[in-house]
Amino acid sequence: MLNLHRLFLLRELRRLETMSAIAREHSMSPSAVSQQLTQLQREAKVTLFEQAGRRVVLTDAGARLARRAEEMLGLMESAEAELVTARGEAGGVLRIASFQTPLIALAPATVSVLEQRHPDLRIEIAQREVEEAYEALLAHHVDVILGEDYPGGQQVVRRGTDREGLLRDPLLLVVPDHGSSAQARRLDDLARMPWALDPEDTRTGAWERTYLRAAGIEPWVRFDTPDPLLQVHLVRSGHAAAFVPGLIAAEHLGGTRVLRPPGDPHRTLYTAARAGAREHPALLAFRAALLEAADALGDLPGLERLGT
Repeated sequence: MLNLHRLFLLRELRRLETMSAIAREHSMSPSAVSQQLTQLQREAKVTLFEQAGRRVVLTDAGARLARRAEEMLGLMESAEAELVTARGEAGGVLRIASFQTPLIALAPATVSVLEQRHPDLRIEIAQREVEEAYEALLAHHVDVILGEDYPGGQQVVRRGTDREGLLRDPLLLVVPDHGSSAQARRLDDLARMPWALDPEDTRTGAWERTYLRAAGIEPWVRFDTPDPLLQVHLVRSGHAAAFVPGLIAAEHLGGTRVLRPPGDPHRTLYTAARAGAREHPALLAFRAALLEAADALGDLPGLERLGT
């Protein structure tokens, strides 16, 4: 019988493409990875991979077995979910990866709900950007992630995952409530403002720059930072304009002028888990508590709309 852990490593070779990448991802030595995969090849009695220069590539048989391994891992997770469901209570450890703003706005209320309703469920949360979180999910380092899609961007959907929408979050424009920005009525009135924007190689930063350039504004990025609370502080102190998600608007935008930008842009927040675990009681409990926390945020108060 083929060893499930070795099958997992074969699936990882298909995903990560090199043994050294597998070793880094799973805190193993490259020689240990090689030994495990070589042993799997002996058990299978067929060539699963071969050397191509400095790289190891899967044969057709290896690629087919790697796909079957992914299916088997999903079935194993489904079976585990059914057993936990039969026991009747969400428990154990649920590992979550999320980027910053849901942690600020939703995590405390979500954890409080879970502590009250599912005291045997232990929640562990790590702050990770979306791409890094997806890699951790596929490597089985975390069980569920929170992600985001921006207007005009490619929707992130990974094979073998179950994605569920959470909310549509307005993207707001925040400027100092004093000085020339306090008199701005149109977006191009802010053309000479310095900006606090996310790094350009991030999903948020790319959207911000694309949006401003489409409006004829080449932004002067005075502050390049992914921290939305720091961006708001820089706006509040009069040194920049910034885009911020509505998710943090209610509690963190005091002392600023908050505007709905032209086109009323929104981002979409979602959760993603491995498909085999979609019915796991811990995941269902977490998603339900997260939705409850999101619903409790309520609607944003009336905001001033900026003209084009």
